[in-house]
Amino acid sequence: MVLSPAGNSTTPRRLAESVLAVAGEVTSTEQFDAWWTGCRRWNEAVVRKAPLEELDGWLTDRSTGNIVHRTGKFFSVEGLEVEVAGGPVQRWSQPIINQPEVGLLGILIKDFGGILHCLMQAKVEPGNPNGAQIAPTVQATRSNYTRVHQGKAVPYLEYFRDRGRTRRVLADVRQSEQGAWFHHKRNRNTIVEVEEDVKLLDGFCWLTVGQVHQLLAVDDLVNMDARTVLSCLPLSGDGVSSGQGEDFRSCLERSCAGEHGGLHTTGEILNWITEIRTTTDVGVERVPLNGLVPWSREAGEIAHPSGRFFRVVGVDVRAGGREVGNWMQPMIEPIGTGLVAFLVKRVDGVLHVLMHARVEPGYLDIVELAPTVQCTPENYDVLPSAARPEFLDEVLRASAGQIRFEAVLAEEGGRFFRARNRYLLVETDLAVPPDAFPRHRWMTMSQITGLLRHSHYVNIQARSLVACLHSLLARADTR
Repeated sequence: MVLSPAGNSTTPRRLAESVLAVAGEVTSTEQFDAWWTGCRRWNEAVVRKAPLEELDGWLTDRSTGNIVHRTGKFFSVEGLEVEVAGGPVQRWSQPIINQPEVGLLGILIKDFGGILHCLMQAKVEPGNPNGAQIAPTVQATRSNYTRVHQGKAVPYLEYFRDRGRTRRVLADVRQSEQGAWFHHKRNRNTIVEVEEDVKLLDGFCWLTVGQVHQLLAVDDLVNMDARTVLSCLPLSGDGVSSGQGEDFRSCLERSCAGEHGGLHTTGEILNWITEIRTTTDVGVERVPLNGLVPWSREAGEIAHPSGRFFRVVGVDVRAGGREVGNWMQPMIEPIGTGLVAFLVKRVDGVLHVLMHARVEPGYLDIVELAPTVQCTPENYDVLPSAARPEFLDEVLRASAGQIRFEAVLAEEGGRFFRARNRYLLVETDLAVPPDAFPRHRWMTMSQITGLLRHSHYVNIQARSLVACLHSLLARADTR
C-alpha cells in the first residue's frame, strides 16, 4: 500500500501564478471585451413582473397558501416563525424559500502555457439587475441538470459528475446560501482541473484567476455563484510576492500564508464557534404562508406592512442562452441596497479580518461566520435600536483612504430580484476586545480559508468578500 501526500504542494504556487497573470494568456483584455459585448447581445433577457396568481406552472396550495411548482421540484415559498432567546428582536415571522435540492456550482480549470485558466460563462438570471453576468462553468440546481424543465442539457456537466474522467479536484465542499431568505439551502462548490482538450462553446471564455479577480471590482459583473466558488480556491499567498514589506499587500500575503500566526489559534476559534452554537437558543418552525402575521398577500405580491425588508413577487422571463427560453416564477425582492463589509487590521505585519458569529433562521447549524457588518441600514428605522449592527457606524464613516475595496455586486439572480449589496473592505486600527464584543473575533485569511474547506462555517456574503480580498494580492497600489 502506498500512502498519498496530504496535499499537492505545487497547487498554491500555480494558483499564485494565475493570480498574477492579469493580462491573460488565452484571452486578452481586448478579446474579453469583444466577447463580453457579443454575449450581452446574445444573452439579452426581458423580465417583467407578474402577479403571483398568474405564474404559469406555479400553484398556491389551498390549505397552506404555500407557493409550489406543479412538478413538486425546484423550490417552494413557505412561512417561517423564528424565536431567538435574548436577541434584540426575539420573535418574528417571514416568508422563506425552501429549496432542499443541493445544486452544483463548478469551475473547470486547465493549464495553458503554464498558467491555470478558469472556464467562465456569460449567464442570464431573471433577477440580475443588468442581464448577463460572469458565472461559473456550471451553475445548476438538481432540477435543472436532471432536466425536469425538459430543456437543453447543462454544458460541461460531465466534467464534474463523471467519476471515470481523469481530473484533479482542487476544492469540493457543500456551502450554505443566504440564511435570511433560504431554509437550509446548500450548494456543492467544486473546482476541477483537467488536462484533456476542452471544446470551447459559445458563451464561455478562458480567463486567468487574476483576470476574474480584476472583474470583481466592476459593479454587477461577476455573479454570486462565481464569487463563492472562487473563495474556495486553495490560495496561500505562496509565490505572489516576496512578502518582506509592511505594505498592505505584504500583510495580506502573510495572512494568507498562515505560518506567521494570528491573534487567536485555530483551536480557540473553533472553540468560540462551537460555544456560540451550543449556547444560542434559536427556535425555527415552518408554518403556512397564508397565516403569516403581519405579512399580507395583496395586489399579486406578499409584503410586510412597514414597507421594509423584502417582497415576494412574480416574474415572467424571456431569456437567450438558457436551457429554457421562457418561464415564470416567484422571487424575493429586497427593499434597498445592502451593506456588506469586512473591517481589516494589520497586527504585527499580518492582516486580520473581524468576523461576526451571526444567527440566521435558515442556517443548518444556527450560526455561521459572517462579515463584520451585513445589513440593509434603512431596515433599522423600524427595528429596536438594540438591533442596529455593531461597527455599522465605523463602516459608514470610513474615509476614502481606509477603503481597500468597493463594488456594488448582485446576489443570486435565480431566486432574488435585483438584490444588490455594497461590498467594502475597510482598514481600521480599532481595538475589539473579545470580552466587550463576544460575537466578534479577529482572524487571519489562512484561518478563514481553512474553515472554507468545511461546510457551514463561513456564510455566502463573507465568501464573496474573501474572493474580493484575494483579488488584492495582485494589486500594486496597496500601500
